[in-house]
Amino acid sequence: MSNLIYTPGVVKVDEHSPMSSTFTIEPLHNGYGMTLGNSLRRVLLSSISGAVITSFKIEGVSHEFTTVKGVKEDIVDIMMNLKGIRFRVYGEELQNLRLVKQGKGPITAKDITLNADVEVVNPEHLVATMDDDKAKLVIDMVVEVGRGYRTIEEGTAKKASDMIALDAVFTPVLRVRYKVENTRVGQITDLDKLIITVDTDGSISPSDAFEEAAAILISQYTALAGKTRIAVTPSLEQTTNHEASMDNDMIGEEIAALNTSIEDLNLSARTTNALINNDIHTIKDLFSLNDAELKDLKGFGSKALDEVKEKMAELEL
Repeated sequence: MSNLIYTPGVVKVDEHSPMSSTFTIEPLHNGYGMTLGNSLRRVLLSSISGAVITSFKIEGVSHEFTTVKGVKEDIVDIMMNLKGIRFRVYGEELQNLRLVKQGKGPITAKDITLNADVEVVNPEHLVATMDDDKAKLVIDMVVEVGRGYRTIEEGTAKKASDMIALDAVFTPVLRVRYKVENTRVGQITDLDKLIITVDTDGSISPSDAFEEAAAILISQYTALAGKTRIAVTPSLEQTTNHEASMDNDMIGEEIAALNTSIEDLNLSARTTNALINNDIHTIKDLFSLNDAELKDLKGFGSKALDEVKEKMAELEL
């Protein structure tokens, strides 16, 4: 019986739009589909970096419970609209931006004066509506980069006394859905396939968000694993595009080679019987043990080990 854990790969990516993609991941050890799906979903929704407005100031306004002359919306409505503007910021520093608009008509995010480090992802997003040709609206705003959700009280940047603070939903991932289906590798039929769909606000692509989430999980688990490493099978990403699109029972020459029976290697009868008696039936089972562990097998000595090594070299394994 093999002790190897299958290494998964992203075998298919369906891009529904620039803001929505579905990733198919397989093969996964039995039960790992739910484990990985839940972990990725939690990290995607809570830990991906994003940029939003965290405070603002409207010229002539000292607090949020008031109105602006010539503007249809009150300050609370404008606050909610500002929270819906999404930015792409190249860097980690605070960005101070300004919006100046005069005259009747709608005011949108594209009216914000930007610098070289900032882009507005949704420029048509409504900020306010002017209903007076002589009215003028001036908004100074602070844009920050962060992760997850931050309340007003948790804000670390000291705000000027006339700035109105906002709670910040930094995460650019709007929705994550996943499901787990069965898949197979050769004769093993109880493996998992994870299908996960990621929707973003457009400030980051679903693929970049997915990879960032995976990288975060890797860094967390690597810190806990120390120097311990385990034997794994080749991932599906190591196969060619043609192999990745094949039926699940033919996922690559490397996997097929690992499933080769010990009896098909033309080893001596003594070595073959020693391996089979120790429950080693395939090359994959053989690779799960190191030299010292092989020597410790009942009826398996140094000569048998040398014979196996020569056979592996002959097969270029």
